[in-house]
Amino acid sequence: MRPDARRWYERRTSAAADWPVIALQRAKGTSTVSVVLPALDEEATVGAVVRCVRALADSTGLVDEVVVVDSGSADGTAAAAAAAGARVAYAATVLPALGDRPGKGEVLWKSLAATGGDIVAFLDADLESVQPHYVTGLLGPLLTDPHVALVKGFYERPLAGATEAAGGRVTELVARPLLNLVFPALAGVVQPLSGEYAGRRSLLERLPFVSGYGVETGLLLDTLTLAGLDAIAQVDLGLRRHAHQDHLALGRMAAEIIQVVLARAGSDLALSTALTQFRRGCSGDFEPVTADVVLTERPPIETVPAYADRARAS
Repeated sequence: MRPDARRWYERRTSAAADWPVIALQRAKGTSTVSVVLPALDEEATVGAVVRCVRALADSTGLVDEVVVVDSGSADGTAAAAAAAGARVAYAATVLPALGDRPGKGEVLWKSLAATGGDIVAFLDADLESVQPHYVTGLLGPLLTDPHVALVKGFYERPLAGATEAAGGRVTELVARPLLNLVFPALAGVVQPLSGEYAGRRSLLERLPFVSGYGVETGLLLDTLTLAGLDAIAQVDLGLRRHAHQDHLALGRMAAEIIQVVLARAGSDLALSTALTQFRRGCSGDFEPVTADVVLTERPPIETVPAYADRARAS
C-alpha cells in the first residue's frame, strides 16, 4: 500500500464499537440525521431493517427520520416499510418534473429531496444482518469530526453455501484492482462498493449521482476529488448478510463500475456500451445475451432549481 493510503487507513479506520451511543448523543447537538433505504421489491426484508432503525431512533434520539424510497416495487415493499414505522416516498413522485430513471443511484439522488437531515445515512433494504451498530458506526466519525464528510461501512460478506467470506466478488475481481491501478490513494478502502454509508448533506448536494449501480463508485471518487482523501472515513460493521445476484447481473454491475472509473480518470477511450454475455439455452448451446450498459448521471442536486426552491422553503 502506498504511504499516503497507509496513513489514511491508520487515521480514518475505526470499528462500530468505537462509537458508543452515549458519546454520539453528546456529540449530536442540533445536527439532524436521516436514514434512507432505497428499495425495489424487498418486501421480505425491508420491515426488519426499518424496525431496527426505528427502535434506535426511538430509544436514543440519534435518528430523526427513517425513509424508504420505493423505486416502483411490484410487491408489498411499501406496505411492509410503512407498517414497520418508516415514511415511504415514491421515487417517481419526487421532483416529478425531472422524470424518473431506473437504477439505485436515481433513488439515492432523489432521496436528498425526500429527506431533511444534515447527515444522510444509506442502508440497503435487502440486509439480513442489520443491527443498530450499522447506523451508530456510520454516524460516529461524522458526529465527532467536522473534517469527515463521507463514511463508508465495511464488513465480511459470507456467500451462501461457501466456507469463507467469499462475497464481494465484484469488489475483489474488478473494483479493487481497478481503483488500485487508477486511484491508488483509495487502496485502503476495504469496501468501496458498500451500500452502507453516510455523508453530510452539504457534500452530497454537490456531487453528481450515477443513476445505476455505479453510484457508490462515483460518490467515492468525486468525494476524493472535491473534498480530499482525509474527508473520507471507514468503519468496520462486522458481518453483512444479504441476497446475492447471479454472475450475469454481477457482470453488468462490473461493466458500469469500470465505466465510472474510466470516466473519472478522464479516459478518452471510445467505449462500447454493449456487454455481451453467454448462458446455456434450452437447446444446450451457449447463447449470447447482450445488454446495453449506458452510464447516466444526475447533476449535483444543489444545481436543480426545484430542489433549491424546496431548500429555501424549509
